[in-house]
Amino acid sequence: MQITDPKINEYIINIIQEHDPVFKDMEKYASENHFPIIGPMCGVFLRQLATLIKAEYIFEMGSGFGYSACWFAGGMKKGGKIICAEGSEDNKIRAQGYFKRAGYDSMIDFHVGYAQEIIKKYDRPFDMILNDVDKEQYPECFDLAIPRLRKGGLFITDNVLWSGSVLDDNPDEATQGIIEFNRKLFSSRDVLSSIIPIRDGLGIAVKL
Repeated sequence: MQITDPKINEYIINIIQEHDPVFKDMEKYASENHFPIIGPMCGVFLRQLATLIKAEYIFEMGSGFGYSACWFAGGMKKGGKIICAEGSEDNKIRAQGYFKRAGYDSMIDFHVGYAQEIIKKYDRPFDMILNDVDKEQYPECFDLAIPRLRKGGLFITDNVLWSGSVLDDNPDEATQGIIEFNRKLFSSRDVLSSIIPIRDGLGIAVKL
């Protein structure tokens, strides 16, 4: 299921007119290698959010090869810090090359390992946390992330509509994880939540 009309998506992407060669190279790599990324529509939105709340300290649970981190970094003040957590050493090496080209390498600490364990090492509250790990792990990530956000901070989760699979009568394990996560997102009294139906659905929660 297409969440939004493909022609509308194409129109929005074209009107964004992102000319940064680093993003173009990242998007080309993702397309050629079937590597899922948030894409420019969501990327611009993440940068807007980072700018709006004046984010200085961000944690990413599932950073891939650094695409979303580059979007965040462009919306942060000089001296801001992004903690990336990713399971692949190859993705880390590729990401570091992109960060250096974009001029963001001093802003990013990239850790290889299990994001749910890495985030436990940090005591200072985050301004924003991005969740994009394996979908069956989403409910656990909610429980870990919300206590580690500052009041007014944002918890952002990709793929919360999962190409419409959240409507399935017999969901698989990944879809079940997203369904349970969405239930947590909207039943918790600690956050005010919404789902933005762009690309594959972005869950946005504000810490109360």
